[in-house]
Amino acid sequence: MGHARVQGRPYRFRVAAVDAIDRLRITVAGVLWLMLALALALSPSHAIAQERETQSRELVVGTKEAPPFAMKDEHGNWKGISIDLWRHVAGNMGLQYRFAEGESVNALLDGLQAGNFDVAVAAITVTPAREQQVDFSTPYFHTGTGVAVQADRISNWLPVIRSIASYSFLQAALALLGLTFLAGLLIWFFERRSNDAFAGGVAQGLSSGVWWSTNAMTQRALEGGLAPMTLPGRVVAVIWMVVSVIAIALFTAGITSALTTKRLHGAVNNLADLSSVRVATVQGTETEDALSRMRIDYRTVPSPLDGFDELKKGTIDALAYDRPILAWLIRQRRFSAELADVTFEPQQYAIALRNDSALRKQINVALLEAEETDWWKDILFRYLGQR
Repeated sequence: MGHARVQGRPYRFRVAAVDAIDRLRITVAGVLWLMLALALALSPSHAIAQERETQSRELVVGTKEAPPFAMKDEHGNWKGISIDLWRHVAGNMGLQYRFAEGESVNALLDGLQAGNFDVAVAAITVTPAREQQVDFSTPYFHTGTGVAVQADRISNWLPVIRSIASYSFLQAALALLGLTFLAGLLIWFFERRSNDAFAGGVAQGLSSGVWWSTNAMTQRALEGGLAPMTLPGRVVAVIWMVVSVIAIALFTAGITSALTTKRLHGAVNNLADLSSVRVATVQGTETEDALSRMRIDYRTVPSPLDGFDELKKGTIDALAYDRPILAWLIRQRRFSAELADVTFEPQQYAIALRNDSALRKQINVALLEAEETDWWKDILFRYLGQR
């Protein structure tokens, strides 16, 4: 019995060692099979097979109204710069597709994430936040945010009235009046004892001096001998005539330039003017984020057309949105509005894709090839009037 116990112990050790080795073999085999599966999934042949599968089925292309990049006619057919470009690219790639309409750009991006769309085509701006949601092709159109203002006569005169009533205009006018009063005071001081025209009480003599300086400034001839007779008075008179000519010239030039600029361009002549007017933009767009970053107060409207309606009613002074879209609407709809010489927040339009899309590289190649053709130049000229 004692001998059996001595021999049994090494036997159990050998059995345990064999079991451990078997388990190790199974684990190593499982890891090797997993690595092999990953290698096959990432191999070029697998990617090619995925691309072929994508090309063989009908793609769902999400889009929304964004003239002139995406427009739908009365028969439900889509056209526009982005739509025509997608048709061109898809035709060269041999893709089958159908269009599906979304309510907004955010709805298109959400649809891509949810798998409802394979591709999204409209006037979609590439932003860092959107890059985290979906993938984008190489940009095919570069633009910026523009500002539309009312172009009718009444609205154009409102900035002129505001300029005249502004604090800067009041400062300039008071400075000119102050110089006129100072010249009249000096003339009265030097002439009051030697010139009867400036004699009398302080009020009468001082009023005569100011009257003389005002007429001298406007180069108007005076009657009744209202002129300086003493040497100090005449020195003051000569200095005042020279200074008044320069002051009047600068005042007139500055006011004329300011009023002409306001009259021709309206209330918005530069980016800083947006802080002092009533601004609106389309809800759910990149322009909202841009205005917020610049700390410019704004209100939102459902669409650009609603924005132009508010502009016509006078409830807003400026509509900030994608510049080519504003320009197209003003030209096609004949709105009584115009684009201000203000462009900010550079934008790039691109085709939005799923993050796992196998078509990205092929689409990029097709886009770059299309942009080098005369066809693309003709498309831009047809819709935008530019090459």
